[in-house]
Amino acid sequence: MPIREYPFPQSCNIFYAFQHDSEIKTHASYQSAKAGDKVAATDLVYDLALGFIKSIAIHMPENAIYVAPFARELAGDNAIPPVLAAACAVICNGCVDEIIVQANRVFHTGADPMERLTTKAEFDGQVKLNEIYVLVDDVTNMGGTIAELADYIQRNGGIIGGVVVLVNAGRNKQLSPNPKNLKQLKQRFPNEIRDIFNIEIDALTANEASYLIGFRTADEIRNRVIKAREETNLRLRSKGIF
Repeated sequence: MPIREYPFPQSCNIFYAFQHDSEIKTHASYQSAKAGDKVAATDLVYDLALGFIKSIAIHMPENAIYVAPFARELAGDNAIPPVLAAACAVICNGCVDEIIVQANRVFHTGADPMERLTTKAEFDGQVKLNEIYVLVDDVTNMGGTIAELADYIQRNGGIIGGVVVLVNAGRNKQLSPNPKNLKQLKQRFPNEIRDIFNIEIDALTANEASYLIGFRTADEIRNRVIKAREETNLRLRSKGIF
């Protein structure tokens, strides 16, 4: 698994419409959209995001490429992110990337912070050199999937120009961590964060760093990782996923 080493650029802003996913879960088309129905996703985005996208268009970079973390085979997967990306591209005078895809399924819905850290999204597809990308998703919690996508694009020569999500459900609404937290993590876990999670400390999101600062020793983290993997297995088996 590749190591996440590129942090969000300090100039990178995250724009969001809601702070809780309950705001979108009550929409009549939500369940169908999450199950892969593009028409339902279009209805949801039109009703909940159209005004929001228009309000942030002035802040979007010119001719940006809007990219969403969608799977190679969209059928059965969340249709909201790619539809939201397409709407952003139309309103903000950009274009949609249809080449970069998420190469694995992480099943983060219902997962706790450690489960999210131990199941990282991986991406595939050509990145356009020196082009500006805006990352788009429906919901972000810890920010890990968006961070992995940002790392993939930067590692392959692209530039991150912003992030747009419908719901920013993280406790910390920013992308970049508090420098004080990063300093403490480097002192406490000089190599362990990279070894355990394949993430450089500087590349952690704000919410990931805030979560990990609560552990006193590397052994505490390792023990929690073992438990998180067991919890993930049980959670997925209960849904018929083996």
